[in-house]
Amino acid sequence: MSRRVEQKRAAKVVREQIARERRRRRTLWTSVVVVVALLLAGLVGYGLYQAQRTGEYTAPPGAVANDSGIPVGDGPVTVDLYVDFLCPACRQFEQQVGPTLDQLVADGRITVVYHPVAILDRLTSTAYSTRASAASGCAAADGKFTEYAAALFEQQPAEGGAGLTDDQLVEIGTGVGLAADSFGSCVRDGTYRSWSGHVTDEAGRAGVAGTPTVMVDGETVGSSADAITAAVDAAG
Repeated sequence: MSRRVEQKRAAKVVREQIARERRRRRTLWTSVVVVVALLLAGLVGYGLYQAQRTGEYTAPPGAVANDSGIPVGDGPVTVDLYVDFLCPACRQFEQQVGPTLDQLVADGRITVVYHPVAILDRLTSTAYSTRASAASGCAAADGKFTEYAAALFEQQPAEGGAGLTDDQLVEIGTGVGLAADSFGSCVRDGTYRSWSGHVTDEAGRAGVAGTPTVMVDGETVGSSADAITAAVDAAG
């Protein structure tokens, strides 16, 4: 074998080694870039998760009970009412017991604090409980919580479907006298969605396991008109 051939072969080996080293470095840097990108994405995701877990939320004006409830009335006895707008039993409660609560409020005997929780999101494909709760916060901000809540129960969608759309939630609001522009923007922007989560978390801390749940001055009572009236009488 001639010296020239050996030199060419040696040069080829060197070139191949250099090429392999370059490929190794490219692979290494690509891996580093991917790891950094994943780390940054993880940090962003963790930051968002932490923001949610730390309870950052926007509550409607006038919210009470650690911002978890909407007060109606100014009576000396507090009636806390936990409802989910997708809950059929809550709809029945509104129809059967709602007038009694309204009368007790009108008589100046109670303050009803409504807690619109969202525990039934899993029963719709659009997180309807959360969206309806948030929309009720928009109604509360404009002073029409009870009217809007009653209308939501009247037009309650079936469990297992998509629930009402945001446009339908807005339409219900305009039907009770809410302004289409401001109320509509509040609903569609999800202004009070974080608050809905806060209300639900606070309900869990209060020991609420289902809806409707009624408490009179902090004590859980039956959800019938007679049981609530008797508890109010005893507390008053």
